[in-house]
Amino acid sequence: MDANTINNFFLVGALLAAISVLLSPVSSRLGIPILVVFLGVGMLAGEDGPGGIVFNDYSTAYLVSNLALAVILLDGGMRTRVASFRVALWPALSLATVGVVVTTGLTGLLASYLFNLHWLQGLLLGAIVGSTDAAAVFSLLKGRAINERVGATLEIESGSNDPMAVFLTVTLIGILASVDHSVAAPQLLVSVIKQFGFGTLLGLIGGWLIWRLVNRTQLPEGLYSILVLSGGLIVYAISNALGGSGILSIYLTGLFLGNRATRSKHAILSVLDGMTWVSQIGMFLVLGLLITPSELETVALPGLILAFGMIFIARPVAVWLSLAPFRRFQARQIHFISWVGLRGAVPIILAVFPMMAGLPMAQLYFNLAFFVVLVSLLFQGSTLTYAARLAKVELPPKPEPVSRSGVEIYPASEWEIFVYKLKETKWCIGEPLRNLTMPNDTRIAAVFRDDQLMHPSGSTTLKAGDTLCVLAKESDLDALSRMFSEAPEKKEAPRFFGDFFMTPEVILADMAMVYGFMLDEDHQLMTVGELVKEQLGSSPVVGDHFMWQGIGWMVSEVQLGEVIRVGIRLPTQEAQAAS
Repeated sequence: MDANTINNFFLVGALLAAISVLLSPVSSRLGIPILVVFLGVGMLAGEDGPGGIVFNDYSTAYLVSNLALAVILLDGGMRTRVASFRVALWPALSLATVGVVVTTGLTGLLASYLFNLHWLQGLLLGAIVGSTDAAAVFSLLKGRAINERVGATLEIESGSNDPMAVFLTVTLIGILASVDHSVAAPQLLVSVIKQFGFGTLLGLIGGWLIWRLVNRTQLPEGLYSILVLSGGLIVYAISNALGGSGILSIYLTGLFLGNRATRSKHAILSVLDGMTWVSQIGMFLVLGLLITPSELETVALPGLILAFGMIFIARPVAVWLSLAPFRRFQARQIHFISWVGLRGAVPIILAVFPMMAGLPMAQLYFNLAFFVVLVSLLFQGSTLTYAARLAKVELPPKPEPVSRSGVEIYPASEWEIFVYKLKETKWCIGEPLRNLTMPNDTRIAAVFRDDQLMHPSGSTTLKAGDTLCVLAKESDLDALSRMFSEAPEKKEAPRFFGDFFMTPEVILADMAMVYGFMLDEDHQLMTVGELVKEQLGSSPVVGDHFMWQGIGWMVSEVQLGEVIRVGIRLPTQEAQAAS
């Protein structure tokens, strides 16, 4: 490769990346996922588009996509709170196993009928598109305030369902490649145990080792993110080499690191955020270049039927069957989980497997996988906001600081600086600092007024427009944000959690006279907290709601897994938020 070729490669690559970034605001205006923009730029640059670039190197695309997916999952794992597993682990694992198998079976049967394939070939296509995509799910859910149980279920499912899809895909390729189309059952069992077992074990061990190494090594701040990223990729590669799921391993590695006091965590997350964007852009650009749109014309109509069959039949049936044992999910929530069965890079990566194995019909598998992904991202991704509103899983946006940054006081320090800009509507305006009742172990480190640093004392009176820098830990973030910040305005937000609020210790009988309850013997001495458990189970989350005695009840605040505040909405006002 000469210098001119290398220079052209840099020029074209950088130009495509820059165009993708500059077009990203278009996605929000048009209501389409940003990943579709990246994919579209790649297709336009390809041989059927104005760019005219001929790219058909499946091995390179496979390498780039796997590397990008590993980075995305490491970042996603670090941003997932382990507390989410308390309410979503088992439902998510059911979706990641039973759900993928059911989706594969139903989609495969439909594909066999539509394209006149052998039933094993149809199942292979079903397995290729059978798993939801972590990159797509993380990207579209990022920054959205939705019910914790629903959001955590979707994120954990997308991060853990790839092993089953890979297992089914590789197994079916092996069967189709054999002369007699047979495979030993013990080998299948060993394979699935290794995928999940080694994937989980190596992910947690790798996360622990990287965590210890980061906290015990003195390095320039910029190198910690490189250490974490390289360590995660080592875990990913070792897991794959031993027959485990590298995808699951690197996700769990990130999960372990993100939920421990890790040195320079904010700097690591900041770098990973940028790396994730680069990975998403690079992966979808390459996948867009790889496809030839003109080849999709012959499969467009049956491919559309296949995609809609998966979206409206296979995925909903799989979700309902997978979540049937878990009664904590309401029907609307299950419908939403069904709708967010987004397909993305993983099906396209899996579609490369038959190409590399030299199977007949491999090009058909690839074209159909790409078509299904495109329909899923466009159709499901663009309607996600409407679906969340319809399913009533959206929560009002929470008040947040203007910015936050870590304070490296000592190795593995969890202290942060939260910056707040006071608005004139806040109750603390006009109050001296000594009158503020702040959470324990929090301090106002600085006050800025008219862009000038003040020297505050207990008698300093706060004014509208003041900027506060508060030293605290993440556990105090919600309480501090309620004191000093305001959530983005949303018309229904003020009454979302109810008209009146009470603690779980309130006895229902004490409310009966006021609200006209007709209590039976079982509810005479019952408390509000016990009613919530009776109606919602043992693990309610913020936003869970139910109707009882003609009144809407809403869980409005939870701490350490326990409900500490419940809101009620009166009958005449409940019609807009009926359960």
